[in-house]
Amino acid sequence: MWVGRWLPALAWGVLAYNILVILWGAVVRITGAGAGCGEHWPLCNGVVVPQSPTLHTIIEFSHRLTSGLSGLLAISLVALAMLTRPKGDPVRLGAWLSLALIVLEGLVGGVQVLLGLTANSTNPARGFVQGVHLANTFALMGALLLTAVWASGGRPVRLRGQGWLGAAALVGLLLMLVLGMAGAVTALGDLLFAPSNGTPVDTVKHDFRTTATIIENLRVVHPILAFVTSGYLLWFAGRAREARGEGVTRWQYALGGIIGAQMLAGFANVVLKAPGWMQLTHLLLACIMWLVTVMLTYSALTAPARTASTAPATGARA
Repeated sequence: MWVGRWLPALAWGVLAYNILVILWGAVVRITGAGAGCGEHWPLCNGVVVPQSPTLHTIIEFSHRLTSGLSGLLAISLVALAMLTRPKGDPVRLGAWLSLALIVLEGLVGGVQVLLGLTANSTNPARGFVQGVHLANTFALMGALLLTAVWASGGRPVRLRGQGWLGAAALVGLLLMLVLGMAGAVTALGDLLFAPSNGTPVDTVKHDFRTTATIIENLRVVHPILAFVTSGYLLWFAGRAREARGEGVTRWQYALGGIIGAQMLAGFANVVLKAPGWMQLTHLLLACIMWLVTVMLTYSALTAPARTASTAPATGARA
């Protein structure tokens, strides 16, 4: 069916669009516009379309509109997948999962608004909800990416019989999720409690003073997890290449490159005291790092196991 030719383009387009929505959501947080519609959801200040809106209202309302459009695009993706792909096709699963995660994304955002966990709120619950929001965002991007890959002819993921490689891949993905959640809490801390003047060590000391909040206490966790997670992922990439061959190589290199860029961005974020544009750059790189990690995992789990005949020689003849 000719309409099926649109499915890969739509899937990749929905993924790209959602990354833009994620970045715009960060703009809402950075500008403190999360309370631009008051504590009303899904209405804005009690009405469908705000009248005489302030700048914060415009920013928040536009984020809701773009988020709503992402839901409509996800519905279109599901409809096209159901129309053009047979029962049991992984594209159907990916499309339905993406739609479910977009709905959950909206509900988590609604909880933040209804509980007043926006703008300048320092409620510790805000850090928890922010972390859950980021984890769901990563899961959504992963589902959309796999949907696009499958729609483009990618092989289904085989989970059984993967042995240590499957377990190692799962650990890597979980570490990335935890790292992202910690990053969301750290970004929130940078917004609510600007890093103190002086060195990063001074900021850490400030975060552990007797009057510091739990959000400030947790700010130091993210850089520690960043080193641990990066080291593990690089190790996993090397082992996956040994086990599955050259099909993993490009994603191994891509992961190394994005980790290097992310480390530099994180260092700059600390040195520059977390300006808004640097936070956006850091978030964009985090999204790319997550997508590369998902592709590395996908390649490792779908590539055929390396046999003795395809393994590299351990030595050379004289």
